[in-house]
Amino acid sequence: MRNRDSNGSPGIGRTAHTGPLDLNLLRTFLAVYRSGSFTAAARLLALSQPTVTTQIRALERQLDRELFERLPRGVAPVPFADELASRVVDPLDALSAVAGQGGAGTDAAAEPVHLAGPAEMLCHCVLPALAPLVEKGLRLRVTTGLTGPLLEELRTGRHDLVIATTRPRGRNLTSVPLADEEFVLVAAPTWADRIGGPDRIAADGPGMLHTVPLITYAEELPIVRRYWQHVFGRRLTCKAAVTVPDLRGVVSAVAAGAGFSVLPRYLCRELLAAGALVLLHAPEDPPFNTGYVVQRPGTPDNPHIALVRDHLLEAGRGW
Repeated sequence: MRNRDSNGSPGIGRTAHTGPLDLNLLRTFLAVYRSGSFTAAARLLALSQPTVTTQIRALERQLDRELFERLPRGVAPVPFADELASRVVDPLDALSAVAGQGGAGTDAAAEPVHLAGPAEMLCHCVLPALAPLVEKGLRLRVTTGLTGPLLEELRTGRHDLVIATTRPRGRNLTSVPLADEEFVLVAAPTWADRIGGPDRIAADGPGMLHTVPLITYAEELPIVRRYWQHVFGRRLTCKAAVTVPDLRGVVSAVAAGAGFSVLPRYLCRELLAAGALVLLHAPEDPPFNTGYVVQRPGTPDNPHIALVRDHLLEAGRGW
């Protein structure tokens, strides 16, 4: 099916069709291209999977090109599909935006915005920031989870926006930096006094913390290990006394005197100000992680998606 140049390689610049291409077929092509799956594209377009397959085959016949390589899970675009997508994405998205204005696209009829991200940031920062919009009629459906699985679900159309702790790879998702979360080494005042406080750690290093129970997010100690390497330039050797797969639980345990931990400052700010937690170290170059608002291009014509995205980007400046 695929045309080839005289040297046997696929011809990228030419197409075999003699008439105009069907916009519906191109729209289906773009949905498959972005989602990486006929099944996911069918869900996005509210079509059956066989209909999507039939439309893609019809477009391939028109172009006399194979567009996707069928994989055990989903599909991968061939080089010609990459070029075709680059040519049609902006016009189709612009047309979709125009077609979505008025009627079903008005604020009053907007569908819920499906938002996903880490539970701690959603509950502590995101949902309070969006409260004024909810009061004005915004409808939200919130999902919590880890960044990797949530981004895969975003690609299949399950979410509209994802708050991600890493920048997604590839061209099918657009991401904008939201906020930087600084990590801080903290303990309750009783433990800080017992080990000599931040002055002793600054003078002698973190060795005395090996006698203090470590409270952390996971057995692998990802946040604490990163802090030790970045700040102290050494490998962390102690093991966790308590693991809690929710940083809000770690904060509660540490503030109650269970031990020490490394946590995002936004979760500790109020407790630090109240004296319920003590900053054990204040490095000149603390480790931090950038969060992103990630959106799948060509999301449904819901004006509240852009409203939520822009509101979060504005609010994130103060987190």
